[in-house]
Amino acid sequence: MSDSVLEPTPQISQRMYERITALAYERCGVDLRRGKEQLVSVRLGKKMRESGCKSYESYFEQVEQDRTGETLIAMIDALTTNYTSFLREGAHFAYMKEHVLPKLEKRERLEIWSAASSTGEEIFSILFTILDHFSWAPDSPEAARRLKVRGTDISTRALRAAQAGVYAEERLEGLPAGWSRRYFLRGTGRQQGQYRVKPEVRKMAEFSRFNLIDPEPDARQYPLILCRNVMIYFDRMTQEKVVRTLTGRLEPEGHLFIGHAESLSGISHSLQYVKPAIFRKPCGAGQESNRGAR
Repeated sequence: MSDSVLEPTPQISQRMYERITALAYERCGVDLRRGKEQLVSVRLGKKMRESGCKSYESYFEQVEQDRTGETLIAMIDALTTNYTSFLREGAHFAYMKEHVLPKLEKRERLEIWSAASSTGEEIFSILFTILDHFSWAPDSPEAARRLKVRGTDISTRALRAAQAGVYAEERLEGLPAGWSRRYFLRGTGRQQGQYRVKPEVRKMAEFSRFNLIDPEPDARQYPLILCRNVMIYFDRMTQEKVVRTLTGRLEPEGHLFIGHAESLSGISHSLQYVKPAIFRKPCGAGQESNRGAR
């Protein structure tokens, strides 16, 4: 075992901690409150060593000086949790099948936005659910023409994984019977134990990098937006800003799904509460306040 493995993670100074958390908040809206010093020390200590830096100060300098923004995004990746899974929070997919998709069946074009798509499990779960609900074959011309799911995330690493669409076999556990055969190609040889989403399904996904606190350049409106398990990292002011952006991209009567661990309580918004973690944009809704709604 090398000495570097045994080398303890240095403790971050309060001044450096405040500079790092201020940068994470300013650039990405991530709110790391007091008491997270140990977490930041451990997670950024590893990034610091990987980058060849000897101190948090030199690592922070590297992050600030990288004009591509990639080092900053890698830092944010280290400080947040990108856990996801197929059909996570299954009540959302049940509601989508029962209440959302039946109203969209006759549309010439069906577009949905996964606003924090992470490594792709959410966006592919949406696609599989829609294909299954409408009994569209993955390679059918109708599905290719009518269906598009937009996936955005701040993490370029997560987006690369989503675009590749490759998952370990255990990640597919719990999917409905037949889905792995219908929607995935099974790896052989060196790829044994790996499954890749079929190319015809991947073509229905549109991935791009987007920071939720930035102005939304895309003017499209959607009947359904999922923005789940990301607002837990935001303070109320940032949550309000993000919800305002998402509301502006919702069609009248469109739905917003947030994570079940999240709430819109205490922030101003114009959405109607439907049930836990599900909200609807009423017809004629502007940006009027709806403070205190669940």
